[in-house]
Amino acid sequence: MDFIESIPPLVINIVKAAYVLAMLMIVFLVMLENRSPLKAIPWMLVLLFVPVLGVVFYIFFGQNLRKEKIIRRKGLKNHDLVSKIAHAQSHKLADGVMDDLPSLETHKKLIQLFLNNSSSILTIGNQVDVLNNGEETFNAILTALRQAQHSIHLQYYIFDEDEIGNQILDILKEKAIEGVEVRMIVDDVGSWELKRSFFSQMKTYGIEVYSFLTVRFPSLTSKVNYRNHRKIVVVDGETGFLGGLNVADRYIKGNPAYGTWRDMHLRITGDAVNALQSVFFVDWYFVSQQDIADPKYFPHKKPAGDKLVQIVTSGPDSDWPGIMMGYYQAIATAQKYVYITTPYFMPGESVLMALKASAMSGVDVRIIIPEKSDAYFTALCTKSYIKEMLAAGVKFYFYQPGFLHSKMMVVDDEVCTIGTTNMDFRSFEQNFEVNAFIYDRDKAQEVRRYFCNDLHQSVLIDAEEWRKRPRWQKAKESFARLFSPLL
Repeated sequence: MDFIESIPPLVINIVKAAYVLAMLMIVFLVMLENRSPLKAIPWMLVLLFVPVLGVVFYIFFGQNLRKEKIIRRKGLKNHDLVSKIAHAQSHKLADGVMDDLPSLETHKKLIQLFLNNSSSILTIGNQVDVLNNGEETFNAILTALRQAQHSIHLQYYIFDEDEIGNQILDILKEKAIEGVEVRMIVDDVGSWELKRSFFSQMKTYGIEVYSFLTVRFPSLTSKVNYRNHRKIVVVDGETGFLGGLNVADRYIKGNPAYGTWRDMHLRITGDAVNALQSVFFVDWYFVSQQDIADPKYFPHKKPAGDKLVQIVTSGPDSDWPGIMMGYYQAIATAQKYVYITTPYFMPGESVLMALKASAMSGVDVRIIIPEKSDAYFTALCTKSYIKEMLAAGVKFYFYQPGFLHSKMMVVDDEVCTIGTTNMDFRSFEQNFEVNAFIYDRDKAQEVRRYFCNDLHQSVLIDAEEWRKRPRWQKAKESFARLFSPLL
């Protein structure tokens, strides 16, 4: 105290003025990014009312790096080839050259959108299997890994060294000893519990493993907010997996705090696997600086089925929030119904308005969310949207058996999507995500049946009962919603 009192008032005033000037400059920089006011205002409030912590949070979580392209895809062999194919397909689609493909006219605009916003090529001749829970998913993955002949590529947000994780690791070691090439990417934040010994052990077996966007103060702190949320497995360039499941026992055994951990995944064979392989290799280049384009990883494939599939990605490496735009287009053009399962619901104004408009125009819009959540503040924010959605005619349901982690949408028995993307700001605009969009009536009906099974284990939220909840609960939810663009 004596030390502070000994500081001349002029010095204190200069420090105060410098601090205020610094804060105003940071707020000004936020404004210059030309973000949506919905995203800029919360950060400005944080910076102004929690100044010291606000600056720290902004450095770690607030900077908009989409324009910086923290992964620059242009110039990579795989990406440039895919872009050329997508560009050619876009022209063929516009000129009617591809009109002989089954049911193409129904999905033409959505397919065109993905060709243009994310160079997501349309693949045909695919077999798609929906894996409806953790047991089905990991049994299928383990089987495929055991059958690998020359290459295994894995990418996960969370990889736990638990029972299922060690089963996978044991197979990877065995295959590496046999001479199979094994490459692995884990997100540095999602898999932060992995010890250094894990990486050194993998390398002793000849397994190449990297952390994605390693967070080390201060060099990459601005990128801690941009996480690789993708879950990809590609075996021999022939079989691919993607969906909502990370590698963790809870997807099979559940969790004592939440009960069943419900999720969905896909197994794909056919040309779409080449697209999934390209996604992996773009991320692999970023972590390893190896630009891999050897044709042996993209084997020529005979038709494995008759499903039309686009593997769609989005993230800070793209010009557009591609998956979000696809959700908007599919919802806005729905004629009969839109059914969605998502663990978190903070979709942003565009998708929110599309859902309301569809429901108010007579489309049957139903959304299942978990009643129990693994993220308290996010759950509060999710609940803040329910009242207005119910008022627009959207039917909301609470899933009862446990935690619902599925990321799925099906529209009009015509198109369905399963992948890694939650319906929130983070997935739509910040994380690296990947979804499969499937244009097939039979597959859409199958996914709808899975949705209806979950619906039977869920409770419809009654608008009147929801309105009667305590004011303090509503106040907490409204406060949490102020920060929804930051969650």
